[in-house]
Amino acid sequence: MAADRPESRAWWIWSAAVIAYLAAVFHRGSLGVAGTQALDRFDVGPAALSAFTVLQVGIYAGMQIPTGLLVDRFGSRRVITVAVVLLGTGQVLFAVADTYAMGLAARAVLGLGDALIWVSILRLVASHFSARRYALVATVSSALGALGGVAATFPLAMALQNLGWTATFLLVGALTLGYAAVTGTVVRDAAPAGGQPRRSAPVLQQVRNAWSVPGTRLAFWTHFCTLFASGALTLLWGFPYLVNGLGVPASTASVVLSLLIIGQVVGGPVVGALIGRRPECRMWIVMGYLVVNALSWAVLLAWPQGHPPIAVIAAAFFVFALGGPVSSVAMVLVRDFNPVHQAGTATGLANAGGHSATALGVLCVGLVLDLAQGMPNGADYRVAMLALVGLLLLGASRTVVWWRRARAEVFAAEARGEGVPVVLTRHRWDLRIQRQAVPA
Repeated sequence: MAADRPESRAWWIWSAAVIAYLAAVFHRGSLGVAGTQALDRFDVGPAALSAFTVLQVGIYAGMQIPTGLLVDRFGSRRVITVAVVLLGTGQVLFAVADTYAMGLAARAVLGLGDALIWVSILRLVASHFSARRYALVATVSSALGALGGVAATFPLAMALQNLGWTATFLLVGALTLGYAAVTGTVVRDAAPAGGQPRRSAPVLQQVRNAWSVPGTRLAFWTHFCTLFASGALTLLWGFPYLVNGLGVPASTASVVLSLLIIGQVVGGPVVGALIGRRPECRMWIVMGYLVVNALSWAVLLAWPQGHPPIAVIAAAFFVFALGGPVSSVAMVLVRDFNPVHQAGTATGLANAGGHSATALGVLCVGLVLDLAQGMPNGADYRVAMLALVGLLLLGASRTVVWWRRARAEVFAAEARGEGVPVVLTRHRWDLRIQRQAVPA
């Protein structure tokens, strides 16, 4: 029984941290059902309202590398606790905001808190669980966090209807602030190897060290091309694309959009268990998913006459949703190719991939849509969504490049008699010149 205590303690620590992540996802999506009220409250138009989303996603993506550095230096417990305080403070400010500028400031604070959570949890999982269990715990964490997105739909809409704007956001903000006491007391960082804290290298050197690892660059591009489609559709363009581009009734479109969350909840544990048990297959899973993703876009955008049937649209959106679970492969790559003291920085670099791609995708679709506006029968959305296909092709091509280079690094380490994260089978398409594993 005594041997079970460390593992039981790890699960308690993880549970407290995951609840904080669930709250972060809830706050991230809380504007979705409050958009109509926000238009009236701040007296702005749709373009100004979209700035809330762009600002929040931009802060999230921009903060991933600093977050990794903070986690490596101060530990997950402190960073998660500060994040929860920022989330609660941002939502309280949003509750009382009565001007557009104050609303933007509140969402910026909230976005900052949101940005600090996920990398901190992954570092916590890496330090408290074995490498074999890491993939499953990480993907289950992501799936449970997606439930926060569910809470930010129907339950939040009912609260806004019954309690009103100020009371609803004050309540959820106050509850979040109170939860900081839980994370501060329950969450604990693992002791550093050897019992002594490692001296931190200069900030830029930490980033260079992490980025020089081929596995980190592979993780960045893997995250880039698997996550952004569901992110761009969930945050902004999914509903208008379904209604205006694919001719789906508004009531049905809401159900189809929910598949982007359901797919993450269902797919997370399945993908996590698979890549945990068969680590040699994880990049093949990524490549297979990218092919299916591209085929789904091809079906939607090249449907010969009229609009695709709703079953085809729903299947495609479910495929896009699985990008979230598949993107967890990137975090497993970080865990395998980087030492623990560098895991936070490397995770931040990888996590920036998908979220920067999401922000870029949201922006590019909007720009193309402006240029293509006025085309008949939803053709403007068909053209605009080609921007997401372009990002997919870019990310997939870079993923293939760095997959080969990371494999070359593994084979070179194996030849030197060193331990390797995964035993791989050499193929004819593998790089033969091992010195080119990390080019300038």
